[in-house]
Parts: sequence; C-alpha cells; structure tokens
Amino acid sequence: MPRHRLLADDDLRRLLGVPADRDSLARHFTLIPSDHDFVLTRRGAANRLGFAVQLALLRQSGRALAQVGEPLDALVAWIAAQIDVPAHLFADYARRHQTMTDHARQLASMLGLRPSTDADLPFMIEAAAQAAWTTNKPELIITAIVSALRSEKLILPALAVIERTGAAGRARARKRAADALVAGLTAEQLARLDRLPVVDPERGGTPLAWLKAMPSAPKAGHVRDLLDKLQAVRAFGIAPDLGSRLPEIRFRQFIREGQASPAYLLGRYTTHRRRATLVAVLFDLEARLTDAVLDMADRLIGGAFTRAKHAKEKTYTATSRDVGRLMRLFHDTIEALTVAQDSDRDAFVVVDETVGWARLLRARPEVAGLADLAEENPLIRASDRYITIRKFVPALLEALTFKAAKDNDPLLAAVALLRDLNQSGKREVPSDAPLPFRKDWRRLVVESGKPNRRLYEMAVLATLRNKLRSGDVWVERSSSYRRFDSYLLPTPAVPPVVSELGLPDTADAWLAARGQELDERLKHFTQCLRCNQLDGVELRDERLHITPLKAATPTEATVLAARLDALLPRARITELLHEVNRATGFAAAFTNLRTGDPCANENALLAAILADGSNLGLARMADASQGITRDQLVWTADAYIRPETYQAALARIIDAQHRLPIAALWGGGTTSSSDGQFFRSGKRGNVAGEVNACYGVDPGFSFYSHVSDQHGPYHIQVISAATHEAPYVLDGLLHHGTSLKIDTHYVDTGGVSHHVFILCALLGFRFCPRLRDFPDRKLASIAPPGSYKELLPLLGRRIKVDVIREHWDEVVRLVASLKTGAVAPSTMLKKLAAYERQNQLDLALQELGRIERTFFMLDWLESPELRRRCHAGLNKGEQRHALAQTICTFRQGRIADRGIESQEYRASGLNLLIAAIVYWNSTYMTDAIAHLRAKGEVVPDELLAHTSPVGWEHIGLSGDFLWERAASTPVGRRPLNLERQRRIA
Repeated sequence: MPRHRLLADDDLRRLLGVPADRDSLARHFTLIPSDHDFVLTRRGAANRLGFAVQLALLRQSGRALAQVGEPLDALVAWIAAQIDVPAHLFADYARRHQTMTDHARQLASMLGLRPSTDADLPFMIEAAAQAAWTTNKPELIITAIVSALRSEKLILPALAVIERTGAAGRARARKRAADALVAGLTAEQLARLDRLPVVDPERGGTPLAWLKAMPSAPKAGHVRDLLDKLQAVRAFGIAPDLGSRLPEIRFRQFIREGQASPAYLLGRYTTHRRRATLVAVLFDLEARLTDAVLDMADRLIGGAFTRAKHAKEKTYTATSRDVGRLMRLFHDTIEALTVAQDSDRDAFVVVDETVGWARLLRARPEVAGLADLAEENPLIRASDRYITIRKFVPALLEALTFKAAKDNDPLLAAVALLRDLNQSGKREVPSDAPLPFRKDWRRLVVESGKPNRRLYEMAVLATLRNKLRSGDVWVERSSSYRRFDSYLLPTPAVPPVVSELGLPDTADAWLAARGQELDERLKHFTQCLRCNQLDGVELRDERLHITPLKAATPTEATVLAARLDALLPRARITELLHEVNRATGFAAAFTNLRTGDPCANENALLAAILADGSNLGLARMADASQGITRDQLVWTADAYIRPETYQAALARIIDAQHRLPIAALWGGGTTSSSDGQFFRSGKRGNVAGEVNACYGVDPGFSFYSHVSDQHGPYHIQVISAATHEAPYVLDGLLHHGTSLKIDTHYVDTGGVSHHVFILCALLGFRFCPRLRDFPDRKLASIAPPGSYKELLPLLGRRIKVDVIREHWDEVVRLVASLKTGAVAPSTMLKKLAAYERQNQLDLALQELGRIERTFFMLDWLESPELRRRCHAGLNKGEQRHALAQTICTFRQGRIADRGIESQEYRASGLNLLIAAIVYWNSTYMTDAIAHLRAKGEVVPDELLAHTSPVGWEHIGLSGDFLWERAASTPVGRRPLNLERQRRIA
C-alpha cells in the first residue's frame, strides 16, 4: 500500500526549490564583493562558476548541489552574469563529480555546515512533530524542519527525505494527540467506547449512529429525543477540560474524522485511534446536542409568539368590515351630538332619533371586543401553545444549568422556581415569585391577584429565550449560547491588534479627529448646497431630492461585449471543470480528511462538486454520469468535500483569475459587493425554511454571496430568508481566504446597519451602501445642531459622545476580536441585536455608526462618481445571481436539504462552479481580444471595462456528463468560435 505523502513533488519544489524569476534571484542569490574574491581563487572558468553556484546554494537555501534535482538554468545564468563567465561551462563542471564534492566540503567547512545523516532523522521528525502539534498545513511542517536544520548548521538532505520526515512527524503529533484524549479513562469508560460503533440489536443500529442523528423539525418530541441523547453522552463522563489538553486544530481533526466516518469505517481504525476519535466526537456531541436543544426550544417558544401575532392579525383583518361599520356608527353618533349641541336640544333624544339607542346598545359588545383585540397582549395567545411547550420544558430545565453574570439574577431565580414546581408537582406559583420580564407582562400575569401559572411560565421562557440569544444568560458546554465576553479576545491580546489597525488608544483622540473632520465636511456641504454646486442633488421643501443616474455603458461597449461572447468556444461543463483544474489546481485543495492526500479520482471529485452546485444530488449525478458510480461519489464526498476544502479550492480559482491581466480591466480586486439570493425550499412544514414576503409565500433560504470588482465570487454562506443581511457583510470581508485586498464594499439597503458602518471603518473598509430611503435618513453632528442652521431639516439628534467615551475600550476589544477571527462578526452582531433593552456597547456602536454613516452620506451626495461605482458594483452581483439561477436548475431550483451543513455544501458548490466559469471565460475573452487586435481592430481598454466574464450561453450545463471524455480532452487552448462570430457580424 503506498504511503501517505505530506506534499507532492511539485509542491515541494515550489516550497524549497530554487526560484527562476529574476526578482527572487536578485533578492537571494546576489554575490557580495568578498564572494567574488573567494571565487577568483578557483582555477578555470568552469570551476569558478560551479564553485559560485554551490556557494550561493549552500548559503541561501542550505542545499548541496548534489541534492538538487530540479533544473538550475536560471540560477546558473544569474551567477554566470555576475562573475562574467559563460553559463554553458557549468555543464563541464557538473560532469566532474570529485571536483564538485571537494568544493562542497570546502564550502561547508567555511560556512560552518555539516551534512545531515541518518542519525539526524529523529531530530528532524521531532521538529516536524512539534510543528504538526499546532498545524495541519504541510508547508508549515516542512518549513519547521528546514528551520530546525538550519539552526543546527546542517546541510539539507534530499527533498524526499525532508518530505518523509515531515510525514513521520505529523503521524507522531497525531499519536500524541490521541494519547492526550484517552489519558485518564477507566477500563469501564473504554469498554463503553468500544461498544459505540457496534450494532445494538435492540436499536437496529449502532449507539453512535443514534447519538449522531439529530432531528431538525421543531417538535416537542424531538426536544425530548435530543435531551435523551444529551444525557446518554454525559453518562460517558468525558472530562470537561478535554479541549484544553491539545491544540484546537488537532482536536478538531479528530472531531471531523469521527463525524464523517460511519461505524464500519471506525471499526477499521486501530483501537487507540478509534477510542481517541470517539472521545473527541462525544465531547463535541455534548456541545452540539446542547445547542440543538436550545435551538429547537427557541424555535418552538418563538413560534408560539409568532403564531399569536399572526392569529391576532388574521382576526383583526377578518373584522375589517365590522370596523368600518362601527366607525360609521361612531361618526353618526358624533354628528348627532354636534346637532344637539348646536340646536340646544337634549343629546340623548337627538342620538336616539338619528342613530337609535337600541342600535348603539347592540354595538357595545362588538366595540368592546374590537378594543380588547387591539390591546391584546401577545402573551395571551402564545399561552395557547402552553400544552405543547410543557411537553419538553420540565426535562429541559432539569438537564441544563443556566448561568448569568449576577448570582442573584431574577431570571435564574424564576427558572429555579419552575424547576422546583416541576419536581414537587405543585401547580400554583407563589405570590412572591420573581417577575423578571416586561412590565406589561407583570401586570398581566398577576392580574387576578396571584400569578397565573400558564402565563407566568410562558413569560419566563420567552425572557429566557431572549437572554440566551443576547448572551446575558448562557449554558456551559454550549458553542452558540456562551457568555458574551467569552467570544472576545482576552484583554491583554487587544493592544497589538489595535496598533496594527492604527486605532487611537482613547475615545477622545478618535472623537477629536473625526469631530473636526465632520465639522469641516458639514460646513462644506452647506456651502455646496447653498450655491447649488451638487450634481443631481437639491434641497426642496426641507427635503433632499437626488436625480437618478443614467446608464453609463456606451453603446460601443455593448456591441463589443456581444462580439466577444460570440467568439468564445463552446464547451460542456465537464470539460470546463477539467480545464480550469489543469490551470489552477483547485482540485488539489480537496484533501482526504484522514490522510491529507489529494483525491486520486478527479472525475468523481468534479462530479460531486457539480452535484452540489447544480442541485442534482449524488444519486442523480451518478445516473447521468458515464463511468462514475454512486458509491464512488458518496465516498469522495465523504472523504474530500468539507467547508474548509471548498473554501481553499475557491481561493485557488479566485487568486488565479485575479492574476490574469484581463481581470485588471474590470477592477483591481480592491472593491466588492454582497447581496442575498433567495432559493425556494423543496421541503414542507417545519423544515422548509423561512418565508420572506418579498419573495412570495414559499419558504426557503438565502445564499449570501460576496463578488469582487473582477467578477470573482469569493465568499458565500447560507442565511435565513427572513433575517437581516447586515450581520453577514463582514463575515465575507474578513474571512474569505483569498489574496484579494478589499478596501471598499457595496451593498443594497438590506445590508445596512449602524454597526456595519462603524465596524467597517475601524477594520479598514469603506462601506458604501445603496440606500433606498436615502432622503429620509438624517445626518448627525458631534457639535450642537444649531451650528449648522441651514442643515437643520436634514439633521437628527446630536451624537452622544459620553456613551462613546465610556465604552470605547469595549468597542476596540470587539473590533480586535473580529480582526483576529476569534469570533464571526455575524455571531456578535446578532447577539447585540437580541438585547430586549439596548445594551450599552450596542448603543456606543450605534452612535459611532451614525458618525460614519454621515460621512458616507456626504460622500454620496457630493460624488456622482461614487453613486455610479456603487451601482456598477451591485450590478456585478446581479450578474452572478443570474448565472447561479441558471446553474442551480435541477429540482426546479428548490433546495431539498434539511440540515444547514448540506445547504452550505449546495451553496459552496454553486459558488465554485460560478468561479470556474468566470475564470474560464476570462481566459478565452483574452484570446478573443487578441484575435480582434491581430486583425487590426481597435479594442480600447475603456470599452473592455464594461464587458463581463459571467456569460453562459456557450456552456453546456445539462445533459449526460461524460467525465472520461472530458478528462481525455487534449491539453491546450480551444480554437475560438470564428464561425459564430462571422454570423453575429
């Protein structure tokens, strides 16, 4: 059986090989005067050249000439030019092995180096093991070995030896991690672990499969099922500090393997490795089950209030005709009373004559009912779901321990009271029970003199739900419901990040600088507005009016784009994926979860990606593919396709497209846009996603994607169709993993919030949204609004600088945490939005965001070019959405996957396909442009800037997928479609 490689030969040469580009040669292999003197001591030009090459190699790379297997033509030419010796003489030198050896020994002695031997292998393996303890990246492990050898003044051995010792060191690090995981386990615990992957006849499956299967539909019975599994996991007695015994990356490796490996595959592991993997899986399962319980309880409790709101709205809508009739009756009564007042007659008599007293009496209960309906508290109707909620709440309160910052928190006291009532079987709530909820709920709960059990319990649970969301209340061993501060960087780790971002140490310094700039900008804007110097902007009737921009695409650019599209060669998606992989190597990013090796079955890998992106699924992809079975696809997807491998593969394509010269015509890779795209669900009921009225009545999900100004879709994630998009803007900007250096970002109104304005500014991004309700938004000032009298109709309240000063350190800590990736921006922004009452940090961010939003609004009003760039950036996102809709057509474009992980795979596969098409189109558009220019046609770059590589008419996206034929397509460029171009012309 072939051993597992740490790095392929090509990757090794890229990492440690001798560079061939002139800049690297100049940087690393330039001889100094003393080198020239030393080289001149050799007799003969060939000797001098060979000696100089060996000197440069040993000193710079630590490699001996005899161990170098790759071509050295570029290095030899570089050295030869420096010592004024013909480069061809090196061939003579290379044939004289004894001379080469003698020179190598002399140089090693001079440089204080010695050759590495077999005795040094344990040292190299240990260096690799120490590096692999904290990383899985082969490049870093190899680099650590090389650094260790150089520190000991050892000449590097052959690259193959370095690679083998790296693989051995990685294996040693994994063995040590496994030792740490099983350390301290008793014989009974080990025996229980061994039974986990064994089929239990009573269950009809393995206990491990039962524990890992998590229901997704929010039902009371499913909550109880999850709680049973949680108790079963806890019964193993896994130490709560297990995660601190080894680095997270090592821990996560075991968890990922255990999650992806079925029981039969775990049975093939060595006993030690299997036990370590199962321990990691159980530790992770406790957190995942805890989150799943709280997530489902959140949906059920929240659903009770949502149902109550909808029921009230439905009832109120049904009474609209009665409301009109009663309001008309009320109007007639007022008119009668007015007549009585004007004519000095008895009011009762006039009302009885014109309206009818009996009629009013009959209407009285209807009016009272409508008044009660309008004033009805949602808690009343939500309590109608009390019986359903009670089916799981006692077990949930018993199983989970809630914590808060204060030990005497009234909400925790109320939870403890409910737990005691459940245990004792008592039904009545004590009159002195804590009331940790809204005032209107308090009045409602004790309206009859003593607390109503049903209303009290629903109020406590709803309040607990909100506190868990915000992080005010948390549960130990949970990932999603942790203490708010636990997501942030430790305070001592903040200053270096703040320094890197260039942020001031104090709020006063920030406010002084921004305050002065804001004052100057507001006064300048006043002057421009007064003198009517703003293009397309004017103030009428105390309201801003902005003239919409006209389309900026020249007709000539549209014609040119059509001609270029016509020239693009036809290709099937299977052929396109193979071609893009040959050019970018993106398939190598899909490494085996267990071994780290790239996938040997390229056809199966590409088919699995296409099955995700097209929404076809593995089974149907196997049916439509030639030479690929469903078993192959299932194995490949299980072993190689993960979120991190999708991200790494996408980054390879995006970076490759970014390096193409044509990409610079569309942008510098420094600006981008993001927007959500709705996909309908293929499921019904509770697992079908959310309903967003903007997209009709069908439930579904939103794929939120980021697109660069070069049309590269560099990030994507799945979000709820009904959620606000703003929290997810920064996720893509900070954690995309590509070489793009984004500094400006465009969004539509859905991606806007004050939080995003200020966090983007502090993190070094310029945030430019296209605001639908721009004229309705107010400017803000730090100085008193009276300082800008002409702008008073446009100014809102003054900025609260005190709250900014008070919470500046918290703001900076949050920014540093986001910058380092300690927590996802969406996680923190959703928690801040979940506070029932405004959190002080949230308020400080709001005030800071109002300042940054004012700067942006002034930029927008003063710069038509900014408005034009924003529209252009967002249009690129719309082009990407159109292509996505075309690719994801199977099952009518409905996403039938239940779990968020499967939906993420669909989104990632789709984004990768789009990126591959954009890259492929970019390369052939380059050929098309060269063809037109070769014919003598003038093709200005100014017009090419308006073209796009997001076309698909020439690509076969459906039909039978002939992977073997695609793989055997000759390597090289396809001819342009000149015949079609002639027809277009």
